Amino acid sequence: MDDTQNRIDAAPLPGTIELARRSNLGVQLLHFMMLNYTMYRLAKSSH
Repeated sequence: MDDTQNRIDAAPLPGTIELARRSNLGVQLLHFMMLNYTMYRLAKSSH
């Protein structure tokens, strides 16, 4: 009945480039800064 494991097994695995991008601290910092700026702009436009 529960096919959760089958769906997990069928899910695509990240490639080498994707794994490198996810583990790169510089890229993570850039995404974090972009997220913070987006939230700042949203809060600034609301008030």
